[in-house]
Amino acid sequence: MSRPVLTDFFATWCGPCKMQTPILEELKEKLGEQVEIRKVDVDQDMEAAMKYGIRVVPTLVIEKNGQVIQKLEGVTRADALEQYLKPLIEEE
Repeated sequence: MSRPVLTDFFATWCGPCKMQTPILEELKEKLGEQVEIRKVDVDQDMEAAMKYGIRVVPTLVIEKNGQVIQKLEGVTRADALEQYLKPLIEEE
């Protein structure tokens, strides 16, 4: 089974995006290799942003086995992210 993937769609000029980064770093520290965390700059990769229908940054997209499980707009706390990810990790 593949591990869950959390993609952070952000922009370098976005203040809330800068607040999301340390939250994701904390999450990565806690969950380690159980979750893959990717970052996509919407200004550099508009194609990916369009594919996922990103209208707001930051937006976090959680996927498992190539299927979108959850899409979260705005800054999201680490404990909330953990609640979404834990069941996906335990499926493995």
